[in-house]
Amino acid sequence: MKNKIVLVTGGSGLLGSEMIRNLKRKGAVTLNLDIECKDNWEKGTLFCDITSDTSIIEVVAKIIEKYEYIHGLVNNAYPRTKDWGDSFENIELESWRNNVDWQLNSHFFLSQQVLKQMRKQNFGSIVNISSIYGVVGNDFTIYEGTNMVQPAAYSAIKGGLINFTRYLASYYGRYNIRVNCVSPGGIFDHQPESFVTAYEKKVPLKRMGRSDDIAPAVSFLLSDEAKYITGQNLVVDGGWTAI
Repeated sequence: MKNKIVLVTGGSGLLGSEMIRNLKRKGAVTLNLDIECKDNWEKGTLFCDITSDTSIIEVVAKIIEKYEYIHGLVNNAYPRTKDWGDSFENIELESWRNNVDWQLNSHFFLSQQVLKQMRKQNFGSIVNISSIYGVVGNDFTIYEGTNMVQPAAYSAIKGGLINFTRYLASYYGRYNIRVNCVSPGGIFDHQPESFVTAYEKKVPLKRMGRSDDIAPAVSFLLSDEAKYITGQNLVVDGGWTAI
């Protein structure tokens, strides 16, 4: 990864910040594209609202102007509406549309802009962040006794993102561009104790995941060590989907 230019959307969050730390340790020039960031090339932060087409176009142009190349992109940002987590019966159609637009369509548009550059340079690697709930159905028993609700749009979006990854891998392989997916299992983020207990009882490794469990998988898929891997979904879940 040494000196490779890698963009990470949502790099200020729980998973994204660890991805950036891991990539930096491996020598990459990482850029955090986040709505919470201000432009600071020395710190590697750039303002980017991935729900805005204009913002995406502007930030990609800035990066190409400064570095000339883009080696890697991690689609990690996770914008969502204020009613995110409402029960299925109460989801407003407009809310559903907004979440699909913000979370899935934004990945399409940013990938499209970056892939224009990667095609010109004839190399590049993209990693999309999906979820185990894009692979298997929800186990609603682990939420019993909590106020937590797993949003319906989440499963639809993450499942779509996995197959979108396969499409891009098939389409862009001829240009020496790889596109893969990482699907984390449940990540500990101070959830209710009853949820954590129920989750850890079921998962074979008997613990929830951590951000430092996910980041190395992302770095690997971006790196030359994965130079013959494309179109794959690497599930990092402590064995959740194995049973």
